[in-house]
Amino acid sequence: MASLLSATNAVQSRNGQSCLPVHSSEGQATIPVRFDGTNLSISSNNPTANIIDGSSIDHGITKAPYERSFSPYEFNGGTTLAISGPDYAVVAADTRLSSGYEILSRNVSKLHPLTERCVLGSAGCKTDVDQLRSVLDIKMKVYQHNHRKPMATPSVAQMLGNTLYMKRFFPYYSFNVLAGIDSEGKGAVYSYDAIGSFERTPFSASGSGQSFLIPLMDNVISHKNRCDEQRDLPVEEVVEIVKDAFLTAGERDIYTGDAVEIKIITKEGIRTEMFNLKAD
Repeated sequence: MASLLSATNAVQSRNGQSCLPVHSSEGQATIPVRFDGTNLSISSNNPTANIIDGSSIDHGITKAPYERSFSPYEFNGGTTLAISGPDYAVVAADTRLSSGYEILSRNVSKLHPLTERCVLGSAGCKTDVDQLRSVLDIKMKVYQHNHRKPMATPSVAQMLGNTLYMKRFFPYYSFNVLAGIDSEGKGAVYSYDAIGSFERTPFSASGSGQSFLIPLMDNVISHKNRCDEQRDLPVEEVVEIVKDAFLTAGERDIYTGDAVEIKIITKEGIRTEMFNLKAD
């Protein structure tokens, strides 16, 4: 019987059928396939024919070895942004849920309050985000029952880092920012990577629009490469900056849009604002 390699070298079409690509250990080429026989084989009587009979194939793929792939993750888009102030923190995220070029929903919250002074913002794979939220909620309830008090924001930040690190060999496909008020009443924002490394920063952005927001925040919030005097921004001005930032990201990122949900965290609690973005 002729080898698979000799068959794959025949790149011309037979019986009006186009050559099909085949991934195999002997190299990648195309095989002419005939769909009018009774079995899938190369004739031993005429090895020079180099024709594979594909009549028993129901979807046009030969029985030669070929590659299959599967990913447990799916990127559902979204952008999150958190900014800390002297006595407040602002965290925001858009409400669009996407898959490829499809919009699955226009009203999905990416913000999840963990305490009355701490909010988690997550973009990425929706199923992983939901699972991460469930795990954190359980740990928060256990802490509440054991200590008779809510967990402080720095402790929540450490717990989130530990939770992500425990899954480092099969990470949550979730891009997280954490915002809240610390025990001194100051705004706190924490930035994370996929496996739990984190640091406290003046601001943090994650998700599909991250690259559009960070340069703007470097200039406006961190005051980098500016000669004018840096000042503490009131919360109302920061909220307007957040709205402008998401308008900017929505113009360039197809996964950011529809609306932005903004949560303002102070010592009095959490209040929410909604701001409409482009819906296309």
